[in-house]
Amino acid sequence: MTPPPASKIIAVHLNYRSRAAQRGRTPAVPSYFLKPPSSLAADGDVVVRPRGTELLAFEGEVAVVIGTRARQVTPEDGARHIGWIAPANDVGLYDLRWADRGSNLMAKGHDGYTPLGAPTAVDGFDLDALTLRTRVNGEVVQEDSTANLIFPFGLLVADLSRFVTLEPGDVILTGTPAGSRPVEPGDEIEVELEGVGRVRNRVVESDEPLAGHGAQPKVSAAVRGEAWGTGAPRPYTLSEPARQALLEVSTATLTTQLRSRGIANTFMAGLRPTRPDQRLLGYAYTLRYVPLREDVRDADTAELNAQKRAVESIGPNEVLVIDARGEPGAGTIGDILAARALARGATGIVTDGGLRDSPALAALDIPTYYQAPHAAVLGLLHFPLEVNVPIACGGTLVVPGDVMVGDAEGVLVIPAALAEDVARDALEQEHREAWALERVKAGESIRGIYPLSPARRPDYEHWHEEQP
Repeated sequence: MTPPPASKIIAVHLNYRSRAAQRGRTPAVPSYFLKPPSSLAADGDVVVRPRGTELLAFEGEVAVVIGTRARQVTPEDGARHIGWIAPANDVGLYDLRWADRGSNLMAKGHDGYTPLGAPTAVDGFDLDALTLRTRVNGEVVQEDSTANLIFPFGLLVADLSRFVTLEPGDVILTGTPAGSRPVEPGDEIEVELEGVGRVRNRVVESDEPLAGHGAQPKVSAAVRGEAWGTGAPRPYTLSEPARQALLEVSTATLTTQLRSRGIANTFMAGLRPTRPDQRLLGYAYTLRYVPLREDVRDADTAELNAQKRAVESIGPNEVLVIDARGEPGAGTIGDILAARALARGATGIVTDGGLRDSPALAALDIPTYYQAPHAAVLGLLHFPLEVNVPIACGGTLVVPGDVMVGDAEGVLVIPAALAEDVARDALEQEHREAWALERVKAGESIRGIYPLSPARRPDYEHWHEEQP
């Protein structure tokens, strides 16, 4: 038996603990928005990103489909009114969220923005132990269990039924876990509900320009941060050539390139690596500590303080950069939280304070830079105040989304807008310097070689062409 057509689609704003940690708030009660039935799409349908937009994001979710009419039911009875479950994708276009004023219609109500897998009868499934998994181009980007819902399915049905009659076929999208982010045309999104099924959809760019009447796309740093799920104003990803260059060139070369562009203070003073053999590369995700004050500490009743919230919300290819005010007298992170950041895909940790559990942390496969080891917990001196704001670390300014690069010598920050050009020119500089070193070792003078003169450029270019 298949469900009848939906008369309404109701979506929950925030319902997984991992997503709440990422957003920095845990709701006391559920809240909702409506999506039109015309937004439904099937497995294999395309998801269309309007031309002129950039922040189309997936949200893997469990969809519950009402089986029997529900009106004024209790939380204990709510789940009995669920007839089917299915994997779903609550697609959203952040470029138009500014125009919604809470409705989400312009952002999430487009035709095809609710891909829904084939509904499966709920009998035999434990609704409190379903595993949800989202993949983008085959890579797992979300994975969570309904055991970690803030509001279970039965409560959602009961809550809605206080005011809205839920009819058979109505769909409730029950929230997405951490890991949602923008995708690009050509990407394939797959949402799997383990043991139930999957829904796969490919993103395409619209063939037609967006009509000029009505709200137009509008993006800010804050909107980009929300779309990426971290608060980081990161509107780009390093190109592969730039990424490879930054994994190769030295921090010394990079400081030269940045200085030639008028940026002198980028190398973080006084920091050492736990593993000099490892390279660090990623986008800055920041955490700010302030001096401990007991009344402020005691007033913080959040489930997760800012330190733990940062660790639970950091994303793939991001580097946790900690402003500890250059105070080494207490640890600012230890091995357990570092291991959690690594599990979430973080590519490094940088702190200008103390490092706790430093021997154990050095054994982890995550490049870490710090000022000094210290066994004491951070609460001795520090209070974690803010996540993903501009900070000072090692005497340098770090803006969320900046590119962090580290080698055996130390770690530096590259302003995001300069990263591509700096990477390209740094690689070329190192090629010239490799030739210069070879010539000096052969007994030549540095004249015309270092720096390279126009007269010797043909010699260098001939050498460069012969390199493998």
